[in-house]
Amino acid sequence: MDKKEAAKKLIEMFGSLNAIGVIHSIVVELSKYAIILLFAVYTWHCFTVFFGKNAERKEAVYHRQNKIMYAIHFICSLVLYLNSLDGKVVLLYLAQFAFLFFVNKAYLYVYQNASKLVLNNMLMLLMIGFVMLGRINQAYAIRQLVFAVAICLVGLFIPLLIEKFHYFDRFGKVYAVLGIFMLALVFVIGKSIYGAKNWIVIGSFAMQPSEFVKIIYVFFISAMLAKSAEFRNVVITGAIAGIHVLILVGERDLGAALIYYFTFLAVLYVASRQPLYLGAGFGAGAIAAVIAWKFFSHVQRRVTAWSDPWGTLDDEGFQVTQSLFAIGTGGWFGMGLGEGLPGKIPIAESDFIFSAISEELGAFFAICLVLVEVSCFILFINIALKMTRRFYKLTALGLAIEYIFQVFLTIGGVTKFIPSTGVTLPLVSYGGSSVISTVILFCIIQGMYVLNCQEEENIEREAAR
Repeated sequence: MDKKEAAKKLIEMFGSLNAIGVIHSIVVELSKYAIILLFAVYTWHCFTVFFGKNAERKEAVYHRQNKIMYAIHFICSLVLYLNSLDGKVVLLYLAQFAFLFFVNKAYLYVYQNASKLVLNNMLMLLMIGFVMLGRINQAYAIRQLVFAVAICLVGLFIPLLIEKFHYFDRFGKVYAVLGIFMLALVFVIGKSIYGAKNWIVIGSFAMQPSEFVKIIYVFFISAMLAKSAEFRNVVITGAIAGIHVLILVGERDLGAALIYYFTFLAVLYVASRQPLYLGAGFGAGAIAAVIAWKFFSHVQRRVTAWSDPWGTLDDEGFQVTQSLFAIGTGGWFGMGLGEGLPGKIPIAESDFIFSAISEELGAFFAICLVLVEVSCFILFINIALKMTRRFYKLTALGLAIEYIFQVFLTIGGVTKFIPSTGVTLPLVSYGGSSVISTVILFCIIQGMYVLNCQEEENIEREAAR
């Protein structure tokens, strides 16, 4: 081959590579607009599906939401594949698709009369988490899928447990002892990660007891207050709830401590209908916050990072500033999946995943994500209102408050609205403990709702006779 022919082949090769690069850029650019548009339509349906009473229209909307979820998942996976040309991306996509499809069909079969919108939202949030974790680190996405598969299989039996055991409200003190024991266990065999000693690590297995205890904790306060909202019982329940919170403060798990505290206040107010309790609770919380700021250095650092992140850019404010840089860089439409720099964001796979999403998929997508989370909360409250048994009503309410307050703490922290508290975005952030506990939360509410519908149907049949 002479020099001219070699040069010609090089030019052709570089031309082909350039054409591939142009095609890739076009696909990435168009995909982000398609993803935003599809997700906006999905979010719109979350709030408009209940307009009117046409059952066929509602079913059509739920079916359309499923199609949108699968479409977004396919587009995102295609972009990730084009970015890496890695066959593992295709295999991971197929595994995730099989999981989403199976759960969607199996849960509708087991959870008869369940809220299909709650199920759709749960799967949509899990899917977004799969995509972003696969973008950040494929190993995270694989482990997240394993966690989700395991707990969703277990979740199929939750309605059966709720249906067979009608005495969950009789074990209030048992829940309290179990919860306190699990939280206190961290002091004995716990490990400190990111400044909070709230992990139990045994070999390659790691878990956050506070993620599981928060469900037991809601069962405890609901069982106690469902029996009586008299002052004596309120004091006992408040004291035990306070022990939970103090243990979490001792572990420096401030985010969980706040979630536990405000969940108790919300359930107490609904159970007692006494504004005085609510006012006293907020007052005590404000005093506790001042004391914590005075005497705990890690609280002072987080407040400093929140109040002046730019002045402490190389120290306390590093996480917040990198988060704000990412959100600002993404703008309204994002840089495109795979085009951002999530590696520059500290703990992008868990605490700051919302920042990574905002950078690559844009503020429009991020706002829709927040609205979907809010939609879940509204649905939980609606389900709580429909419960006839007082214990179930308070439990659904408590789980709803825990869920939305965690969303608020996560997004508020990464956007500098409030000091960062180190909590994850439910179902989206990486973490086995978080995903498992949140799926259990969704399944418990669905199971209680299904049981309540069955009891109402039985009452109607008896009345008809």
